[in-house]
Amino acid sequence: MRKQNSEFMTAFTSEASQKLKNTDFFGFVELDKFACYVIADGIDDNVDGTSARLAVDSVVSAFMESPSISKRAVRRYLRAANHALLTAKSKMKLKASVTVVVTNYVKLRYGQAGNTRFRLYRDGFLRMQSRDNSLSMDMVQEERLEEDKLAQHVERHNLFCYLGQEKGFSPYISKKFKLANADAAALYTRGIWENVDEGELKDVFAEAADEPQSVVDAVEDMLISRQPKSLEKYTFAAIFFNKVFVDPNRKRKIRKILMIAIPIVLMLAILTVILLVMYNNRKNDIAAMEQSFYNTIEYIQADNYPRAQSECQNALDLAKKLKNEDIQNDTSNYMKLIESVIAGDTALDSGEYRDAQRNYLNAQIRSRYADNLGLDYIKERLDQTGQYITVYDMIALGDTLVNDLQYDKAEEQYIAAQLLAGNIHFTEGRDSAISALERLYESMRQEQADNEEAAQQASEAQSAAASILSEGDTAFTSGDYTSALTYYTTALQKYIELEDEAQTAALQIKIAATEEKQAEQQALAAEAEEYMALAEDAYAGKNYVQAKKYYLLARDVYSVMQNDEKVAEVSRRMELVEMGISAEEEAAREAEEAARRAEEEAAQQAEEEQAEQNAEESVSEGQESVSPDAVG
Repeated sequence: MRKQNSEFMTAFTSEASQKLKNTDFFGFVELDKFACYVIADGIDDNVDGTSARLAVDSVVSAFMESPSISKRAVRRYLRAANHALLTAKSKMKLKASVTVVVTNYVKLRYGQAGNTRFRLYRDGFLRMQSRDNSLSMDMVQEERLEEDKLAQHVERHNLFCYLGQEKGFSPYISKKFKLANADAAALYTRGIWENVDEGELKDVFAEAADEPQSVVDAVEDMLISRQPKSLEKYTFAAIFFNKVFVDPNRKRKIRKILMIAIPIVLMLAILTVILLVMYNNRKNDIAAMEQSFYNTIEYIQADNYPRAQSECQNALDLAKKLKNEDIQNDTSNYMKLIESVIAGDTALDSGEYRDAQRNYLNAQIRSRYADNLGLDYIKERLDQTGQYITVYDMIALGDTLVNDLQYDKAEEQYIAAQLLAGNIHFTEGRDSAISALERLYESMRQEQADNEEAAQQASEAQSAAASILSEGDTAFTSGDYTSALTYYTTALQKYIELEDEAQTAALQIKIAATEEKQAEQQALAAEAEEYMALAEDAYAGKNYVQAKKYYLLARDVYSVMQNDEKVAEVSRRMELVEMGISAEEEAAREAEEAARRAEEEAAQQAEEEQAEQNAEESVSEGQESVSPDAVG
């Protein structure tokens, strides 16, 4: 119904060149709902115009298979034609410029590859025109070439898009354009536009009636009347849209569309509002993220790391929300740098200087991945912590020297630490060094006092030890070796405590001599005790002579031992022995006298008995005569 209720009229002319070659081709088809108009200009030298004809046939065939005026459809038609030229069986590569116009009798759209041209006129004015896909047209658009010079420019046929292109085929597809009654369109090849300018074509269409043939004739007459020296083949087609299709159901369709569209529009409006809000929120988030990002950099440059951390965290959160990987990566690196610096500052403020140094070294490494931000601050902090550590290392070395009693060297370390701390304005380190010096001087004073007290104690101990040694010598001289050994042993302990090696050695000799004397004295004591036991036994047996002898031997031994008490005791015992001897001697005299008398009597008796014996011997020899016992 569209074609029957509209009036589209077409007329064209196509002529060969002076060499009787015509490689142009024009064709069109008008269906019930859609129409298609195609013009092609062969870029090869085939006399029969294979390229152009094949291009037009391919476009029309593709259109007939699936009529449409969509961009995708027009692009498909042109690609079908390009494929046809590429796969055609020909001794030469087929190439062509082409322009295709499709319409649904209400609107039209055109597609182009090459330098065939399309123009649309309304009320004598140009409303729509194509642009050549040539280097010359690019120069015109770049204002390096005036447009009225384009028709004769040397690069006008240097095309970057055409049919038969093996790679990079990308034709131009126009937007849809709504037609109006009495609109007119022109399709033509280079034989026209190289010899008839745009103004002349515009005048022809401005004066045209309702017949397209008159326009075609007028243009052809204008071309021939000029008698160009090398007139190329040319093709010109005019399409008059005298009456555009009007849909009788348009109002009903509009109402139906409105019934459907209003809720959709409302939903779209709501969605639009939501999207606008989301867009604005996202836009605000982007602005906030970028501001926080820049603030982070500024605060790092200003060495304000707590504020930099806050801004960096905000930028990082927004970057994650917005899925901005570049900002995420940058802020993540900045955050690691900031955290290391803050950890170093915290450790430095807490006096943990080695931890601070470790964190600053880590921050120095992190800075390489954060555009070297904060590097001056980090290096300054590293120098500071290094000097602080040096101060405390000096103090620690001084403490070690104090423990080794090297007070002079320790004092040098403490003073050096104090001077360094003062130069770097390290109050805490300077105070620590001063305190260490005060402790050192107090230790030196205490040591001096202790030395004086120790000297006094040593002097007193020396006196006491000498006194005890003297007592031992006295006891030794008197022969009291047990007491002497006790004194010598006590004195030896004293001299060992005093670390007096000479006296210790001398005392050890004296102790050895004393022990030797003591052993000798013990042997003499044992000998004396043995004599005393023998004396006692003799005395008990009233053998006073023997008893006196043993007492004398015992007294001699005790005298050698210088044991006066024992000597006195033996003397007393000898007095008793003397008394026994006196009584014994008296008894002996009496016994001797009695013995003498008895002997005399015995002699007398013996004589008597001898006589009797002699008498008896004669009787019995061997008889033994027994004399009676003598009593004294």
